[in-house]
Amino acid sequence: MTGFEKKDYYYELPEELIAQDPLKDRSSSRLMVLDKNSGEVNHRIFRDITEYLEAGDCLVMNDTKVIPARLLGQREGSGGAVEVLLLKRLDKDEWECLVKPGKKMRPGMRAVFGDASDPELKAEVLEELDDGKRKIRFEYKGIFEEVLDRLGEMPLPPYITHKLAKEDRDRYQTVYAKNSGSAAAPTAGLHFTNELIAAIEAKGIKIAKVTLHVGLGTFRPVKADNILDHHMHSEHCEVSEETAELVNACKKAGGRVVCVGTTSVRTLESMTGEDGILKAGTRETEIFIYPGYKFKITDALITNFHLPESTLIMLVSALAGRKNVLKAYEEAVSQRYRFFSFGDAMFIH
Repeated sequence: MTGFEKKDYYYELPEELIAQDPLKDRSSSRLMVLDKNSGEVNHRIFRDITEYLEAGDCLVMNDTKVIPARLLGQREGSGGAVEVLLLKRLDKDEWECLVKPGKKMRPGMRAVFGDASDPELKAEVLEELDDGKRKIRFEYKGIFEEVLDRLGEMPLPPYITHKLAKEDRDRYQTVYAKNSGSAAAPTAGLHFTNELIAAIEAKGIKIAKVTLHVGLGTFRPVKADNILDHHMHSEHCEVSEETAELVNACKKAGGRVVCVGTTSVRTLESMTGEDGILKAGTRETEIFIYPGYKFKITDALITNFHLPESTLIMLVSALAGRKNVLKAYEEAVSQRYRFFSFGDAMFIH
């Protein structure tokens, strides 16, 4: 049946269209506007988004903050190179991590980071988890986040080969990032500036914040040929009482709930009951949205262009129709749009 095969979400993308560096002005990215009902496409600049938002709408943003989660160090004793990528905090000093080389990082093995003679940070592998992950306990003096800030690097997605300079770290961070915990940025939000947010609010559009800590599962390819056999990764999400009230009031008054990024969609759809009411709270979500899904609360979406055959292009296809999305992507390729994390944006309404 069409729409349930992984290959149904494939498109040809020339490698040179994968954006390697962020633009100087966040809001100067291109914006493709897609009508989800007609499939009609318009080409604009991102700051024109204000023309498509109306008084009474509610814009929902994910305020997660990316941590410099990539640590390069040495194995204690042998001095061999080791890389640790923090994925999820399990306890105060215990984290779920990815490690390289995996064979050298078995339970009981230790690594050091910083000056090897007097390391600022030490790590011990406690146990092996599923999918090659490790549970690791860290030892340090002072505040972990400050140590991480000194020693860690931003964990850019694998398709970005250019290194981000330390002074450019904030370019892989939204201007409204607040709650630390992500291994990757909610990239649709990278296009917003403080000035643009002020202009949106001045139009009578409410802004609501949710938190979903993005895991690296976001970049994990769908391996199963039938997408129904794909198992989604779990991510932590939170909705405050204030956000639930804002969003529910917007729906009740007939306004649109406009999500900034697929992570905001996944949070809202995970926390909304069958009655269409958004509930405050926290949970781990494994929600997988693909065509056939009935949206409970999301009306429109601001998003980037996603990898072929990814769960994210499937989510976008659920909202706008697979054929509309693939046709729009084809046009984006022919118009030389910039793709993925540092790339251009799309508004689906």
